[in-house]
Amino acid sequence: MGRVTSAICTLVATATALAGLASAEDALYSRRHLSRRFLDDAGHFNISFYHINDVHAHLDEFGAAGTDCTKPERGCFGGYARVKTALAQTRPDHPDSLLLNVGDEFQGTLFYTFYQGEKIAETLNQMGFDAMTLGNHEFDGGDDELAGFIKNLTFPVVSANIVSDHPGLNASIKPYHVFDEYSLAVIGLTTDTVPDISKPGNGTKFGDHVVSMQATIDHIKSTLPEVKRIAAITHIGYDEDIKLAKATRGLHLIMGGHSHTLLGDMDGAAGKYPTVETNRDGDEVFIVTAYRWGEYLGYIDVTYDAEGKVLAYHGAPIHLTNTTKQDEGLQKQVDEWRKPFDAFGAEEVGTTMVELDQTKCQKEECYLGDFVCDAMLQYRLDTGSSAALAFTNAGGIRATIDAGPITRGEVLTSFPFGNAVVELKYTGAELWKIFEGAVSKVNQFNGKTLGGFVQVSRGVKVEYNPQNEAGKRLVRLMVNDKPVDMEAEYGVVTIDFVATGGDNILEPVEGIVILDTMDKVLVDYIKAKSPVDFNLEGRIAVVDGQAASGGGNATASGTGGSPAGPTPRSEAAHISCVGSSVALLIFTAMLYYVVS
Repeated sequence: MGRVTSAICTLVATATALAGLASAEDALYSRRHLSRRFLDDAGHFNISFYHINDVHAHLDEFGAAGTDCTKPERGCFGGYARVKTALAQTRPDHPDSLLLNVGDEFQGTLFYTFYQGEKIAETLNQMGFDAMTLGNHEFDGGDDELAGFIKNLTFPVVSANIVSDHPGLNASIKPYHVFDEYSLAVIGLTTDTVPDISKPGNGTKFGDHVVSMQATIDHIKSTLPEVKRIAAITHIGYDEDIKLAKATRGLHLIMGGHSHTLLGDMDGAAGKYPTVETNRDGDEVFIVTAYRWGEYLGYIDVTYDAEGKVLAYHGAPIHLTNTTKQDEGLQKQVDEWRKPFDAFGAEEVGTTMVELDQTKCQKEECYLGDFVCDAMLQYRLDTGSSAALAFTNAGGIRATIDAGPITRGEVLTSFPFGNAVVELKYTGAELWKIFEGAVSKVNQFNGKTLGGFVQVSRGVKVEYNPQNEAGKRLVRLMVNDKPVDMEAEYGVVTIDFVATGGDNILEPVEGIVILDTMDKVLVDYIKAKSPVDFNLEGRIAVVDGQAASGGGNATASGTGGSPAGPTPRSEAAHISCVGSSVALLIFTAMLYYVVS
């Protein structure tokens, strides 16, 4: 049995000295209101944490939509050259500090598409990270690619719930890292949904968040009595971080990622920075996260008491805008790395009169979701298919395309995963279950949680009542502007990621035929439709009421029992998925080996 090791990356600094940003940093204190400076006579110790998450290959600055910053007058954000400046200006004032990376450095721009992890690793090493945990997208290129990336890092990688038989991963990932000078352990966690949303090897397993974290905390406390302080870097999502805080003992600080959650006092924030919860011992747990793409650099200064509990905190996310100077040396490197793909990415493929918005795609019908699904459907119709509809996972739609010229680079940034189009066959009854699962967020074939929302093509109408119990939320389903026929068979266009079980929208399909890639399909469609101009049609709508009983369209909603999954017909290679139940059983056995 192989124990997967992980390593840490942290480097700390304080943001109070950052020019132009001091006003954004509020002094915040826990309800115990104790002092917060270095080690005092009572043994209270102050340490500063910088943290960043979900950069998604945005090594360079970007515009508000997440694509290249071509319109500085609208604002430019992020880029590691700005992060480096913020650290250089503030860290010297706080020598007791760590810089931590909370995962998902891969996937999102041409820096990853062109170089894979090479330039990302080079950049992270220059930043001086102290530790890193892995996100789901680190597994998009498979275990071999990830192992090569980690091998090039100069700091530890930690994830307590990963167990792998891959030699490179087994040798390079550990559950936690101890910073002896601070009597501090940093534990990592990676979302256990990775097998559903990425491409880990069959021998790489992901254990339960709470079980893994508590077992690791208990192991540290029982074997390393000199470690008085424990913090976590967790790529599991804000809601899961809250659950983790409430369900564990001995954990007092969580720096999270994965859900792209904005915390703080700014407009649009989902909660306070930090969010304060209470653990099973009745102690406060402080949860922080730093949005996405490197637009914010998280900073929190924490005072621990002699028992390792957090007494006080101070800090706020640092907003990295084009008022923040870029480190000249690093920016020069980034500019050089761009040259091989700049001309390709800058090619204009069309124009759009409307902003193809991505920001709402995980919650409701959105412009870019409508557009991409229409493109997929039209692609198949143009090749002679009789497909009736298309749908895709909202999580694969990554960035808004601004109104105006559309470049190839914007297309690749918005759809960076290299997915390909596939066509399947489903009955109307199976479609009802698929879309019931989408609006209930529970797959109606296997009872497992979905990884996200869906978007649909023209002629489809999904009406649902979110007030109904899960499994009974779909009220009406229209295909080709007609009520779905439960007995009929429909041609369905989607992407290979979804067809093979990605985001748990479908049961994995065997024998799929891989067609053209999404970027080619979209570029061709943009050229054909340019200038793009349309309005939302209400394809996905919230309504009152229940599905009609005995009306054919509603009776096959699949809410009872655990029916077998659909058996769509297609051709080509079989792609298998790892069952989460098997992974958990193997992980539990291995975890016992690791901590015993």
